[in-house]
Amino acid sequence: MIRNPYTDAEEVPELDVLAVAAHPDDVEQTCGGTLIRMAEQGYRTGVLDLTAGDMGSRGAPEIRLQEAEAAARVLRLRWRGNMRFPDARLENNIAARMSLAGEIRRLRPRTLILPYWEARHPDHYRACELGYEAAFLAGLRKLDEATPPHRPYKVIYSSLYADVRPSFIVDISRQFDRRMEALLCYRSQYGTQGGAADLFPSEQEVRERLAAVARFYGQQIGVRYGEPFVVKEVLCVDDIVAMGVRSF
Repeated sequence: MIRNPYTDAEEVPELDVLAVAAHPDDVEQTCGGTLIRMAEQGYRTGVLDLTAGDMGSRGAPEIRLQEAEAAARVLRLRWRGNMRFPDARLENNIAARMSLAGEIRRLRPRTLILPYWEARHPDHYRACELGYEAAFLAGLRKLDEATPPHRPYKVIYSSLYADVRPSFIVDISRQFDRRMEALLCYRSQYGTQGGAADLFPSEQEVRERLAAVARFYGQQIGVRYGEPFVVKEVLCVDDIVAMGVRSF
């Protein structure tokens, strides 16, 4: 369900995985399969969109929030929220960082998924900056005496649209079709109706493009479909005999 952190007072769940994104439909394109897979493995997953995409060529904010709620059910999320920051004018300022830090303290995710730190759309790399800095602030004990401090154990960066070598790739072969179903909940963006038709590919073209990208990453680990991620830290391997992905 969609909640506004500033108006809804219901108790929020503690999450295992939280994805922070600039706009509704971002996670469905970049890490939706991974979120579905984690939910299927029993983890509590959530998404926090920073804007309602109100500057988009198609779809009013209220419509996009309704679509995001429908997509949340397909993604099997335990929680979804929207900060309602201004779209296309996202700023990494103290007010935004403090607000986002407060949400992280309340949701207490163990793993935080952020957009990759370089992108064509300024909102995307601002979302990365905001997410990282807010996660750091969330761990400061004196930030807010009303909520206990919390920092995610791991921050990972969804790099599907970045031309970089992934640190790892998640097999989403069984989750890919459901990920596409979630993305296509955004009928205002991917349906045949609406203005700016010359700027938006058809639904079939969207399916083909995203399938091609997922196949590209999937073949790198020997599966049908994959989603790539980058981490800044070196990963620890406990068993070199049981490592995945063949060398030959």
